Amino acid sequence: MPNPITTYLKNLFAKKRLIGDNVQLQGVVKADALLNDLVNKKKVPGLAITVVKDGKIHLQKGYGYADMEDKTAINPRKTIFRIASVSKNIAATALAHMVSEGTIDLEASFYDYVPYFPVKKYDFTIRQLASHTAGIRGYRGTEYGLNKCYTIKESIEIFADDALLFEPGTDYFYTSYDWVLISLAMQEASGIPFEEYVQKKVLNPLGMESTFPENSDYKQLASFYSKNRLGFRKAIPVNNYFKLAGGGYLSSSEDIANFGQAYLENKILNKEVLSPFMTSEKVNGKKTYYGLGWQVSEDNKGRQYYGHVGNGVGGYSNFYVYPKQRMVFAILINSTNPNVQDVLDKVVDALISESTQESLV
Repeated sequence: MPNPITTYLKNLFAKKRLIGDNVQLQGVVKADALLNDLVNKKKVPGLAITVVKDGKIHLQKGYGYADMEDKTAINPRKTIFRIASVSKNIAATALAHMVSEGTIDLEASFYDYVPYFPVKKYDFTIRQLASHTAGIRGYRGTEYGLNKCYTIKESIEIFADDALLFEPGTDYFYTSYDWVLISLAMQEASGIPFEEYVQKKVLNPLGMESTFPENSDYKQLASFYSKNRLGFRKAIPVNNYFKLAGGGYLSSSEDIANFGQAYLENKILNKEVLSPFMTSEKVNGKKTYYGLGWQVSEDNKGRQYYGHVGNGVGGYSNFYVYPKQRMVFAILINSTNPNVQDVLDKVVDALISESTQESLV
């Protein structure tokens, strides 16, 4: 029987998003009403949104609570959330720097950097790992919420002895374990701990002072929740350090929005280096809607975007950059998948539609 988490992730990240319409409220007013409704109907404990248009804040607001017991309000500039798979965008940016420096070759075998990984039936490359076409398996059982203090190198024992799911390059299978392996290769190639390299090459230059590996002592850290039929409860404790590159970073909605804006303003490397990262891979002639660490797709109205959706224990995230509209969206929720993606898509659509209409006036 298929793993429901794996099926959910594959469907979520590889397909076009469906964005609906509402003929009544419009623009920011509609977006605000939809987000307030999520809190009022107890669909989410708390949410932060930052939307940037043409380099300026278009909407920035907190909804609900960072901590439901203490009634701590969400601050969209300062409240820190688990950003889950949006971490891949940060890791991919760091990988692009290593490619630019010549430290890592995307077309090289993974074994060139990590020769001690158990040999599989087929070889696979860094590019195939980054595009989820290497055939590495996904989470099994309780692996999604492990609370073991693994280093990145130690963590490969979880899946290292398992066979590939398919011959690399012949199929697409989304798994954060791909990025565990990439971060290990980056460490081995550079001789620098993965998080230190990311800090030096990505976070510090972009001024992302509210983005870091998980630290429970951080004062503005949101509480993490999961939902069952009785409502929200504190999420199980997890240790995401080993999968930092694939889903272990913390951040604020403002930091993530500024990160997207840096891409819009071409402040990160050059287009030649970034092109393979921001171009959808193809398998058997069909787009996967995924580049190298980035969702690269379009919504059902034909509007192109890149970014990521993230789901982890106690955190759910949407990060979209719409280059033609010059808009960046960062929406962070302090709950494991609350099943509100349809509403978040309506929020995005309302804000883009309003912006488009204003530009036509």
